[in-house]
Amino acid sequence: MSALSIFYAVLFYFATAVLVLGLARKIRQYARTPAPLKIALTPAPITPAGVPWRLAREVVFFESLFRASKWTWIFGWLFHAALLLVLLRHVRYFQEPVWTVITLIQPFGTYAGFAMVAGLAGLWARRFLVDRVRYISTPSDHLMLVLLIAIGLSGLAMRFVRHTDIVAVKAFMLGLMRFDIQPLPADPVLLVHLGLVALLMIIFPISKLLHAPGLFFSPTRNMADNPREARHVAAWASALDK
Repeated sequence: MSALSIFYAVLFYFATAVLVLGLARKIRQYARTPAPLKIALTPAPITPAGVPWRLAREVVFFESLFRASKWTWIFGWLFHAALLLVLLRHVRYFQEPVWTVITLIQPFGTYAGFAMVAGLAGLWARRFLVDRVRYISTPSDHLMLVLLIAIGLSGLAMRFVRHTDIVAVKAFMLGLMRFDIQPLPADPVLLVHLGLVALLMIIFPISKLLHAPGLFFSPTRNMADNPREARHVAAWASALDK
């Protein structure tokens, strides 16, 4: 077994552990953070049953972003929708046999890579062209967009410029899942792509990308607007009354 294959295997085991444990820690922190005030962002549902529907609209359609900025919504929704297709397309590297639905997604997932990069380019341009956004943008914001764009471009390069042995790549990924390390092709573009993906996995739990799980714990989104109908008491306050 080559040192290259062992290095990338260890890298992905480490990145996966950081991603899973880091996300679990942050989600636990989100869940334990008290919300002492009723601060639902209006217009909001007035019944608890309406909260899941509101969250679903936020997750699928980015409803509040659409109301705030149409251009940001276009690029943001384009990126996230394309990213979903790209991720589903990559599921085939972890399955044998491959599910039929994943097979059907393959043509769409291939060209979704272009849409993903286009959406990221639009979001990055926004940080230069919009004064108020440029003022609050930090180096980490730009670096995160550069990382995502580099992942997208390197993936497209393997598909349309410099092909790699995807059969060997799949064998490597399946081997990781079975703790049976297989040879990894020494293709420079592939190695760059996998290295960038591992880097993203490592920094994800400490980055602004945590808005993905954080949305579900946002009190402005997950509360019903019923302060007159029901008294809101935080969990920690309820414990003090006992």
